Amino acid sequence: MTTDIRTPVPVRPPAPAPLQPPRPRRRRGRWGAQIFLTAVSLAFLAPLLLAVYASLRPYQETARYGYFSWPRELSFEYYRRAFTESGMGKYFVNTLIITVPAVIVTLFLAAFVAFAVSRLRLRGGLLLLVFFTAGNLLPQQVIATPLYVLFNSIPLPWWMSDSLTMYDSHWAVIVVNIGFQLGFCVFVLANFMRTLPQEILEAAVVDGAGVWTQFWRVTLPLCRPALAALATLEFTWIYNDFLWALIFISDPDKLPITSSLNNLRGQFFTDYNLLAAGSVLVALPTVLVFLLLQRHFVAGLTLGSTKG
Repeated sequence: MTTDIRTPVPVRPPAPAPLQPPRPRRRRGRWGAQIFLTAVSLAFLAPLLLAVYASLRPYQETARYGYFSWPRELSFEYYRRAFTESGMGKYFVNTLIITVPAVIVTLFLAAFVAFAVSRLRLRGGLLLLVFFTAGNLLPQQVIATPLYVLFNSIPLPWWMSDSLTMYDSHWAVIVVNIGFQLGFCVFVLANFMRTLPQEILEAAVVDGAGVWTQFWRVTLPLCRPALAALATLEFTWIYNDFLWALIFISDPDKLPITSSLNNLRGQFFTDYNLLAAGSVLVALPTVLVFLLLQRHFVAGLTLGSTKG
């Protein structure tokens, strides 16, 4: 009697399922979002591009053919005239005298208050944060008259103000900008400092670090992205401010750069191409500051968007 032994046939594993192509709906949605964002970006850039285009053309040409016509002549003559006829160099120095101290002092004081509110767990810290934030909700024009009377009553030595008062001096504009920008900076920094791990400060305390060391050498370096983002915003806002300088400064030689554009307007006629060239020159420093701090600014805007 023989036994039939059959060789087992190897079974092939099933073929992997083919990869499915991406869904067309997602692709259409992505293209739609890109088209929408491109359109919005062009809409915001259109006035700037039109100003640059107009500043390179003579006024007679745009008056005859229109601003949206094909150019016959392009030159940088209006930029030279805008810089020389408006005295822009002197006004730019005045703007730096106001803007740089205001930004530095605002960020320094805001970092102090934010650290005390968010990291030291003071009693009434939340109420103090609400107080600083509520200061931004007050319309600035409401206290213009009281501040005008106050600054005329505050004496200053001759080496700080030739008017012997805070009125008609750069100190008045600096103090007002610090007061109105402080609340927003405290709010942003306090919320950012709350996201920092508490274990870092606890380790610093174990190593014998005092409050100043915890603030200056531990917390402040970690807040560099937030400080850079705030510095960019604050420089732009204070640099472009015109209201407070117009109210608290009467000497034309002390006005900031935004007031230099008024010198390009005639009594009976205004060359808007020349005014566009002056506007572009005035905007260049803020664009330069943004380009220098762009990496830190974007990092500050995306803080807290991801974990880990």
